[in-house]
Amino acid sequence: MPGPRILFVVDAGPRAGERHVLRALTLADALSAQGAGCTFMGPPAVSAVLEAVAPGAAQLAAASTEPRDLAAAIAAEAFDAVVFDHEGLGERDHRAMGHGRPVLAIDDLADRPLGADVVVDPAPARRAEVYNGLLPDDARLLLGPAFALVRPEFAALRQTALAWRGEPVQRFLVSLGAADLDGATARVIERLRPRVGDAGLDIVLSSQAPGLPGLTKVARRDPRLALHVDTPHMARLTAEADIAVGAVDEAISERCVLGLPTVLVAMTSPERVMADALAERGAALVVDFTAVDFDAQFDRAVTRLLIDADLRRSLAARSAELCDGQGAERVATTFLQKIRAA
Repeated sequence: MPGPRILFVVDAGPRAGERHVLRALTLADALSAQGAGCTFMGPPAVSAVLEAVAPGAAQLAAASTEPRDLAAAIAAEAFDAVVFDHEGLGERDHRAMGHGRPVLAIDDLADRPLGADVVVDPAPARRAEVYNGLLPDDARLLLGPAFALVRPEFAALRQTALAWRGEPVQRFLVSLGAADLDGATARVIERLRPRVGDAGLDIVLSSQAPGLPGLTKVARRDPRLALHVDTPHMARLTAEADIAVGAVDEAISERCVLGLPTVLVAMTSPERVMADALAERGAALVVDFTAVDFDAQFDRAVTRLLIDADLRRSLAARSAELCDGQGAERVATTFLQKIRAA
């Protein structure tokens, strides 16, 4: 008997980036492993990402990216369920496109009503009450890093990475988001270079990051710096690093899977809330990029991690407890149960 047919309505582009497509792909792979058939639909930017990372993925065309045209395209097809990872769509769109079929929404904002039967929000600080009044009464909430949609290559490296956390520091991973807001990466590198000795600095950036040309010039003069532009090798880089300087984004869960001791750089107040939730669990150190004493905060945090192997081991153990990399399988199992019960 064929498995359920599931449509993914996903966003991408300059504002949304690639993250919606990548985490939706992770869930689609987990659903496919349990017998489902998955098809993607979204703007041209989604197709571009799929062609780059999953060229065999099934896709459905729509007349435009307007909700009414998306709904018309879906109505003409025989799908059993719909998954949304699209911040521009809310309850009305979910219901129009779902046509009474089970709906799952991947969300990390909790800022609008959602017409979903299952909601996935892996943010460490997220509490169920923030969704009060935003969901149907019988909606299932899957909250926290245990449900993070982390690609399987991270889990595959977990045991190896955790086995040697706390060893002498040889490599830093600097990954402050593809957009590199406010030139944060260059500022962090400026603070790190005089403090890390001979340790290597792996710097992850998008090819569209405005700070890339300047960092390229610095890397030519400093052999410790290695730039990784639009890299497909984040799992390996994360596993090989001893300390990370990271953004408060989806990569938090990836670093937790591999127990990478991290200095989280919070850029906004909501990010600070999420980062502080990790710090309270002993899973990360946090610095506030907007603080007048950011440089001093950052220098102290890096120095602590460089000199204190016990602290690095503790951060590794506590962060690894939060996320084991099996979230996609858990989400897939839950959604398939909902589909079969419909």
